[in-house]
Amino acid sequence: MTESSNFLYDVVIVGGGAAGLSAAQMLGRTRRSVVVVDGGEPRNAPARGVHGFLSRDGVSPAELLAIGRAEAEHYGAVIIQGEAVASSGDLHLGFEVTLDDGRQLRGRRLLVATGLVDELPEIPGLRERWGKDVLHCPFCHGWEVRDQAIGILGSGPWSVHQSLLFRQWSSNITLFLNDKTLPSDAEHEQLAARGVKVVAGAVESVRVENNALRGLALAGGPEVAVDAVVVGARVHARVAAFAGLGLSASPHPMGIGDYLETDADGATAVPGVWAAGNATDMKAQVLASAAAAAWTAVAINNHLMAEELERDVSAYRQSLALTGA
Repeated sequence: MTESSNFLYDVVIVGGGAAGLSAAQMLGRTRRSVVVVDGGEPRNAPARGVHGFLSRDGVSPAELLAIGRAEAEHYGAVIIQGEAVASSGDLHLGFEVTLDDGRQLRGRRLLVATGLVDELPEIPGLRERWGKDVLHCPFCHGWEVRDQAIGILGSGPWSVHQSLLFRQWSSNITLFLNDKTLPSDAEHEQLAARGVKVVAGAVESVRVENNALRGLALAGGPEVAVDAVVVGARVHARVAAFAGLGLSASPHPMGIGDYLETDADGATAVPGVWAAGNATDMKAQVLASAAAAAWTAVAINNHLMAEELERDVSAYRQSLALTGA
């Protein structure tokens, strides 16, 4: 197999995270020719470990992807380092993906597994601690901060739910309203009943000492000590490279960003283009993303098989007509 536009892969997968590699492994096992474009910027790269992944709990994101690449390559998948910047084509002519270095890859089908980009509040020091002691998912990282002082950074109505949810991991929870969260009377009662402290005022910065979070500083006010901060980040599907195909993200019903809409099998509104992983399901953890992508790979294989069957039946009938059989 080559990396030029002269070779037509069965499937081009853009995104070399858990979803893309899971799909590549499955498609390789069905004896499909597959190429994976890996930009090398997985969303969970800052995290210390992957959790909730049966048999791999605590493995570092880098190690998990190295294992996944080796497994996909074992079944014949080609993995290319690069970033997809443009795409074109259709179901009948095939799809072409252009990389940032000018290389072009062609495929009969296209799978988008580019994931999400987290949009964090513009608070000094927050981005630098992301994935360490600035967190967002209790099921991914709650155990690691259990019984610690946890601050919930207000970003909207969802922050109240986050406060009540993280209360399962610690009795020391503080909701920072941050001038963005306004609990109702009923929510104030719930917070009080669960012992969640509420702090008014905007958060000005994140305070760090000896490479560890120390607290949150309020604008014109005191610093409140916390060991970890929970952020409700807005998220955006990485789809700019596919605008040429007419593929675009839609606002998520939960109002927390945008995502790629697909059917139950991962097919997008563009015939021949599928999507898997967080780009289409922002709530999916790593294991769920990998599992969904494996099923999407099965759907892609079946779609290719149906096309091949129709072609071969047509050719068979023509041969019978020519021989008079």
